[in-house]
Amino acid sequence: MNADSGVCRRRLPDDEVDLVVEVFRMLADATRVQVLWALVDRELSVNDLAEHVGKPAPSVSQHLAKLRMARLVRTRREGTQVFYRLENDHVRQLVTDAVFNAEHAGPGVPGHHREQGDLRVLHDGASVGKRG
Repeated sequence: MNADSGVCRRRLPDDEVDLVVEVFRMLADATRVQVLWALVDRELSVNDLAEHVGKPAPSVSQHLAKLRMARLVRTRREGTQVFYRLENDHVRQLVTDAVFNAEHAGPGVPGHHREQGDLRVLHDGASVGKRG
């Protein structure tokens, strides 16, 4: 935010800060970041996620349980299979922005500026007048 905008940010209540810290704690694990990134534009089963991130299904399942308790993912049951997806668009935006920010730390043009598709639209739409 621009300091001249006249918008004064309220102090966050301690319980809300604790929830934000928990979200960042969940993002402080490489496997969980890979899982969340895989779910940005689709829902997947535990086995599909395990294959995607290259980890055993029981390990991925434990990570998903933590992400679910932190309200970052939700489930949908279809018969005996459970599918996971991101909890909401705020989580999607948080994960996408974190990945795109990391891409900016590397050399050259970030991948999300070179690739076309839904995530590019999400980034461009979210960045109007805010990023470069």
